[in-house]
Amino acid sequence: MNLAAEIALAHRLADAARAEILPLFRTPVSSEAKGDATPVTIADRNAEEAMRRLLKAEMGQDGVHGEEFGVEEGRSGRQWVLDPIDGTTAFLAGRATFGTLIALLVDGFPVLGLIDQPVLGERWLGVAGQATTLNGKSVNTRQCRELARATIATTGPQYFTQTEGEMFMALASQTDHKRMVMGGDCYNYACLATGHIDVVCEAGLKLHDFAALVPVVEGAGGLMCDWNGEPLHGQSDGHVLALGDPARLEDVLGALAGAPPGHDHGH
Repeated sequence: MNLAAEIALAHRLADAARAEILPLFRTPVSSEAKGDATPVTIADRNAEEAMRRLLKAEMGQDGVHGEEFGVEEGRSGRQWVLDPIDGTTAFLAGRATFGTLIALLVDGFPVLGLIDQPVLGERWLGVAGQATTLNGKSVNTRQCRELARATIATTGPQYFTQTEGEMFMALASQTDHKRMVMGGDCYNYACLATGHIDVVCEAGLKLHDFAALVPVVEGAGGLMCDWNGEPLHGQSDGHVLALGDPARLEDVLGALAGAPPGHDHGH
């Protein structure tokens, strides 16, 4: 699958979003609560509108699924998935751990993903069958020989139901939890793809939150799946795991399910 034109367009989409977001970072930009009580800013809206204008002009046959302006069906079996600011809470707090997420799905599966951090000028690009890059240089996840030495990250406990929170803590307790990272949204996955974090575990994510992350993490040698170990796609339920070292998958799934460390999970 030659995606050269789509890759070039994804970069232009990220540039357009960056131009809308940067002037508003750390300004008294007003936010309002959306229907689900999550904050939205003029920066989110302007960035998504700018990206949609480009897509309409250049890829009019493709569908568009954006966090702020919903779904426009296409006619090509392809869908662009946009999250102009993943981590609006971090953006409003003046923290440069938010990012713009851009993904291309073909038949429901992500084949291209881009994570852009406008303030730091960092851009990760993942494409099916290619090595993930950070600003054009290839990056890799790191090996993690045992779960007990893993650094785990999640955006925050407030995003888990009580049951999910208990499962997360069961997993976290088997990692090096003194180094647990809280907060970070999409930036945690970028750091995992670059070899600084070993496991990210989240629930309640929507397609626009995770679609772009999959090609980035997997192109760097990592693995993304749901809490049952199944691949992520357009119909996934929002339970998301990212592993820098796919060899730890059984350990992570076992820990989530409450198995004690070192248990062989029936294999």
